[in-house]
Amino acid sequence: MSCWVPASEAESKSQDASEPQALVANFMGDYCLQCHDTGSAEGEREFESFTLPITSEQQLITADEIIDSVTLKVMPPEDADQPSDEERLALLEVLRNGIQQARENFRSSGGRTVMRRLSNREYENTLATLFDRRVDTLGLTADFPKENTSGHMDTIGEALVTSGFLLDQYLQAASRLVETRLGKPAMQPKSWHFTDNFQQYEELTGAHRSVFKFKYLCLYEQPNTDTRQGGYGHIEDFLEGVPVSGLYDIKVHAQAMHRDTHYDPKIFRIDFSEPFQLAVVPGDATKGHIHYPQAIEPILATTVVPDEEPEWLSFRVWLEAGQTPRFIFPNGPYESRASVIAVNKRYKDEFKAPKVGVSRTSLLREGALPHIKIGEIKVHGPLAEPGGGKEEQAVFGEQGFQEDRAVEQLFAFGQRAYRRPLEDADRKRIEAIYRKRLSEKATPRQAALDTLKMILCSPSFLYLSEITAEDETTLRPFDLASRLSYALWAAPPDDELFAAAQSGHLTETDELKKQIARLLEDDRSDEFIHGFLDSWLNLRDIGNLPPPRKEAWEYYAQNLPESMKQEARLFFRNLLNENGSVIDFLDADYTFVDKNLAKLYRLPEQDTLRLADGFQRVSLAKNKQRGGVLGMAGVLTVSANGVDTSPVTRGVWVLENILGITPPPPPDEVPAIDSDVSGATTIREKLTRHSEDKTCYVCHRNIDPLGYALETFDPIGRWREKYPKPKGKAEAAKVDPSGKLPSGETYKDFPGFKKVLLESRRDHFARNLIEKLLMYAAGRHMERTDQYEIDDILNRVKANDYGLHTMVTETLTSEIFRSR
Repeated sequence: MSCWVPASEAESKSQDASEPQALVANFMGDYCLQCHDTGSAEGEREFESFTLPITSEQQLITADEIIDSVTLKVMPPEDADQPSDEERLALLEVLRNGIQQARENFRSSGGRTVMRRLSNREYENTLATLFDRRVDTLGLTADFPKENTSGHMDTIGEALVTSGFLLDQYLQAASRLVETRLGKPAMQPKSWHFTDNFQQYEELTGAHRSVFKFKYLCLYEQPNTDTRQGGYGHIEDFLEGVPVSGLYDIKVHAQAMHRDTHYDPKIFRIDFSEPFQLAVVPGDATKGHIHYPQAIEPILATTVVPDEEPEWLSFRVWLEAGQTPRFIFPNGPYESRASVIAVNKRYKDEFKAPKVGVSRTSLLREGALPHIKIGEIKVHGPLAEPGGGKEEQAVFGEQGFQEDRAVEQLFAFGQRAYRRPLEDADRKRIEAIYRKRLSEKATPRQAALDTLKMILCSPSFLYLSEITAEDETTLRPFDLASRLSYALWAAPPDDELFAAAQSGHLTETDELKKQIARLLEDDRSDEFIHGFLDSWLNLRDIGNLPPPRKEAWEYYAQNLPESMKQEARLFFRNLLNENGSVIDFLDADYTFVDKNLAKLYRLPEQDTLRLADGFQRVSLAKNKQRGGVLGMAGVLTVSANGVDTSPVTRGVWVLENILGITPPPPPDEVPAIDSDVSGATTIREKLTRHSEDKTCYVCHRNIDPLGYALETFDPIGRWREKYPKPKGKAEAAKVDPSGKLPSGETYKDFPGFKKVLLESRRDHFARNLIEKLLMYAAGRHMERTDQYEIDDILNRVKANDYGLHTMVTETLTSEIFRSR
């Protein structure tokens, strides 16, 4: 706190302040230590022990915190004495000079990436690359322990631990993959034709027996429902599934029924202007109810169903041994049981003698329930593939397995799996396993398959192991190639990147930039976009706290989580391809939506877009309710708790994900949010009362204003001006989206809040995004000593108009990324 001093003292004080340490000490004493001395340390910030020159990493961290607080005018708090602009600028100059002068002291003491294993996502992508076929149909990681993340990143080495249980799972997964794909018996194609016994379970059974005699397989609802009545169609006489893994042709004689129903469309909650869709997913009767969702059911194929007459619809899909095809209605009615009840109430007079109520049997016989009706199903396969199949050629080469070249073929596969040239020890081990199996009377092919399993369980495959010597700080070419390919493709280097490493040129900046540009242009870089956005924006957590079905039925019926993620991915991809400014993440006059998101956002395109159009770029020039990631439904959903919203939860999300600041956890003595808030009617009033406690106020003054503007969005990102109406006769409270930041900056609404971010926090955001990219790509948290290079990257990015492609390239050519 400021105090009066005699003139002579003031003059002496002014002279002392000419020295950097004295200037810092005077500023701290006048404006900071009342709350942040060693005794109080509010918000876990203690500045009393800070001195110049800077000689330790903790001093660097403290200097950063002081600079951020003073720059953003977060400190001193509004109700305390304030320094003049001249005092602020003088302090900032001294601290920044001190940080720069200390740079040499920390140049060689940066952190290292812990040698890490492949994440589950990378593991499956790597196997799909090595075997040249999707492996998600096998669910290889379904029983793996849940993946640990650190800072929401799934690439941080210290979090990717390996247990004995996981090692056992790796062995089982490798054995299953190799035997299923390469050890399957040769089999001539076979045909199956199903024309009856289309049983449907539970409450559908009686009606289908009575009306259809099980002659038709019908789909009445989309698969993601609560009651599970008619969302999955299976073949009762084919529960054993296909005999071997392979490609199968499936033909379905189907028709869309009653898309022109006269029943109120609101009963079914679907868009009848859209043609009905039919999709195929795998099922396994040994893994649970065949008419319920299962853990492994990727969509294998989708088509449109005709209305007028039944037609043969064709699919070519991959099925694993034991899997049977199941049929779903992706854009079907929501909750068949509820639809039947609603039709019962409103249209019972249309049916013959409905004394008690209209049964489902009567509805099927006389009514107009929208559904898909299947009369026949044909299955043919496994289909012969050239060269023995993709896996055979990917693993053994174009000629397939050759006994006289078995060891050579295993060496070639080992090199691809290990992502580096094999060493003598590798060759000896691979050949020893192969010879041992031969000595145990295994056939040459089986001996080779067993050796493949060993390779896929080797640390050199499971880990991004480094062959760079311990005393070297810069990665050698093959290590750099692997780090780059996993950062951008979540998969091993391709032949061109491997060749660049083999030539030694990859460590040259020009060649590295060339490879970065090539990898980013490839569609496989979608893996980078998906993985990074799942981490930076926490999008992988969408669905962890789903909203109640009654209040947000469209979240389920329209599969909004996938649309939400896709909007962010396409927005990121557009900026990456165009080298657009990352500032667009804070606010933009465009976004990408499909028909379902256009409806959620109430955009005019909801009337013109069709589902078949997919995602389209749309203008937000006249819509200030959206724009930037903070207006995206995915971010708004993942920063809520599913049931309601909180400025605290969303404020913390903005603080961490946009500004890169991690708030301290609340002290143990902080009361619960609901304590002493009698009479408060809105979350804002509750927080105001909660923050009257000084212990609470310290953190809430920094957090809550970052969340108030987002209160204009409900838990799934729908715009609102009022909160939900409470029970009873009370009126729904209006949303107050205004706020005042600790810096004194104010905003009236969501657009005004984004304007504050744009005007005073764009560099904080850009720096945070650089740090997140480095964490994701290098596989470790950034330390304070890394901030010097982050500063350099930020300066180069700013000089190129904050371009995202520039930022990614500068990140991946940095010393941090290229170092152990």
